[in-house]
Amino acid sequence: MTAESTPLTLAQLAELAGVSTATVSKVVNGRAEVSPETRAAVEALIRRHGYRRQRRRPAPAGVVEVVFHALEGDYPVEIIKGVEEVAREHQLTVAVSELHRRDPAEQGWLEGVLRRRPAGVGVLAVFSSLDETQRERLARREIPLVLLDPADDPGRGIPSVSAGNWNGGLAATRHLLELGHRRIGVITGPGYALSGRARLDGYRTALDMAGVPADPDLVARGDFLIEGGLAAAQRLLRLPDPPTAVFATNDGQAIGVYHAAHRLGLRIPDDLSVVGFDDLPSVRWALPPLTTIRQPLTAMAAAGTTMLLALAHGEPLPQSRIELATELIVRESTAPPRG
Repeated sequence: MTAESTPLTLAQLAELAGVSTATVSKVVNGRAEVSPETRAAVEALIRRHGYRRQRRRPAPAGVVEVVFHALEGDYPVEIIKGVEEVAREHQLTVAVSELHRRDPAEQGWLEGVLRRRPAGVGVLAVFSSLDETQRERLARREIPLVLLDPADDPGRGIPSVSAGNWNGGLAATRHLLELGHRRIGVITGPGYALSGRARLDGYRTALDMAGVPADPDLVARGDFLIEGGLAAAQRLLRLPDPPTAVFATNDGQAIGVYHAAHRLGLRIPDDLSVVGFDDLPSVRWALPPLTTIRQPLTAMAAAGTTMLLALAHGEPLPQSRIELATELIVRESTAPPRG
């Protein structure tokens, strides 16, 4: 057999074509995120040399790297539960890192991932937005990446798992409208959060469908934290014509609304109805228990981990973006407005 007819590996094909191994992998697996010129060049090399597929062996000691934007509250716990469900089944280890909200350029977690790569499965980045340099470093080492509840648009070629945020915002607001509320305040998420913007769009759509004019004074900027929810709710509730209900776009901010109502002498739901978003375990024990939108965090994490395993073993994904349904959970924090 001549050297020219000897089948080549992904890395060898990538070197000849002058592209990354990730690009060659996309061509081999029929993925769409490759320019026609690059695809033609790689396919010509494969026809000329052949392609030697290197099978990845499932490693019992494999590591799933879970990277959080911030490790606070119940949210990370629900995510880790879902990752652990899949990890136990496949005898994998779970490593947890934090991007450190105060220093977005902090690279310590990435260096750790690169050191552990020989036993690694891939990276599950949770509610975070890795910069282009971080993504490229992972791609060069052929480390699979899946975004879970992505903070912004994942872009083409990056697999992701999210929830039905727009539908959740729509359902939360529609529930309050059906109870008879017309002055409905909303506390948004931080400006960079794709999920928060989608929930706000759902809120606006529900008002529009009900023929209720959107009042910009009833939209308060939040940050997905209890303190931010408290500050935003105090502003809303001190308006000359305050809302009779508030949709907080996550459960933490909803708890902040509870605190604001207490400080102002308002009772929930007699004087103010409140709806959250997430359905974290702790909100069932709020007084009163919180009506909220259930985001299937554990199922999302399990789906993302399953995608990582498929990528680590060179298997094509049936779909690169998964969106799981949200659900309205009615408890005791919502009621018709007085009068």
